[in-house]
Amino acid sequence: MAELERITVNGRVKKVLTAADLGRLSSRLQEFVAEGTVAGVVSLVWQAGEVIQADAYGFQDLASRTPMSRKSVFQIASQTKPIVSLVALQLMEEGKLTLDDAISRWIPELARLQVLVDPDGPVSESVAAPREITVEDLLTHRSGLTYGFLSSTPIAHAVYESLGTPLETPLTPDEWLAALGRIPLRYAPGERFEYGHSTEVLGLLVSRIEGKSLGQVLQSRVFDRLGMVDTGFFVPPAKLDRLARTYALTPGGFVDRTVPVKTAPPVFEAGGGGLYSTADDYLTFARLMLGQGELDGERLVAPDTLRMMTQDRLTPRQHELPALGRALFAAQGFGLGVSIIQDPERIGPIGVGPAGCFGWPGAYGTWWQADPVNELVALFMIQDHISLAPPANDAIAVPAPSRIAQFEYRELLYKAVGTLRPGVVGPLDHLVECE
Repeated sequence: MAELERITVNGRVKKVLTAADLGRLSSRLQEFVAEGTVAGVVSLVWQAGEVIQADAYGFQDLASRTPMSRKSVFQIASQTKPIVSLVALQLMEEGKLTLDDAISRWIPELARLQVLVDPDGPVSESVAAPREITVEDLLTHRSGLTYGFLSSTPIAHAVYESLGTPLETPLTPDEWLAALGRIPLRYAPGERFEYGHSTEVLGLLVSRIEGKSLGQVLQSRVFDRLGMVDTGFFVPPAKLDRLARTYALTPGGFVDRTVPVKTAPPVFEAGGGGLYSTADDYLTFARLMLGQGELDGERLVAPDTLRMMTQDRLTPRQHELPALGRALFAAQGFGLGVSIIQDPERIGPIGVGPAGCFGWPGAYGTWWQADPVNELVALFMIQDHISLAPPANDAIAVPAPSRIAQFEYRELLYKAVGTLRPGVVGPLDHLVECE
């Protein structure tokens, strides 16, 4: 392990990456492109008040041979979720909602729901849910709502056939909620972590409380205040030349599988995954999170609210239960919209690093993490296609080379920072990724 430079930040001595460390990271990123593992990649590392690594290699568009750059626009998928969750907590601070509120107060379409007798069984066999879904259930993915792409079970197909994918639906928000309300929950509210449409519902709840579209709410409450000029639910025509295309790696090479790009505000703005953004814009949001809700004098939430957001809320039993088909929470927890590393000795599918690191990745290979211990933010941005129709989770369980590249990047980063002990980093073939 390279000798680490040290600086004092806020009165505390911190490890920082050296030029040699950063050079090794950059070299490996270039190798990913040269090996044909990824079409293009952008990576940023911020520490001690500045960007200490900014790399862009390969192409955002292979057909036009347009190079990847820091200005490339990515479909960030589930990296949307922490932003929407933060806005919901702003409303909580303003007294417009509480975590214990039943969501039927604003979304009557989801009152008096049914829950499956067998989570993998027929959709026709259900009973009345024992209680209503709360705001906290949505923020922690314990609502019982599921995604259509997570399995090949009857409920997954029912969700997909009724609603479309998480990013593509022909329905209006009201139509979508009405359709969702006719589908049973996979699990009873509060029973367990089940990754699903919780944050889409949360975004529509925020929209109804504010009487505006979700995009308008995010624009006024977050993007305008932080100067996130390249983030939104659509890519304006003037910015289409900056769009990073989404590729599937096949035996014959990369195939363009980009989801149809929205160039105007869509009718349905998916709070669980609909945003486009750039590495620098998302770094701005991540720095706000690392700064306990404040960035450059602009405070969006109180420190106590941010701390509550980044504290584990799962029960011991919920840590033991599988999520996304695996032991997702054996080494980490989940707060209000983000996951949190708890056991730094174990490599997890979401992140590596010291206890307290938090973040949440995106389905197309984008990843970010805020590290309070080392006062560091890291981002790794690619556009790797994955189907969001059932049973895509079967494919997620076997990481594509591009996802393995993401895991390797994270681990190289934290070996350099010094969090991973020699011998901790092992074979990568056991790792999995989720949206």
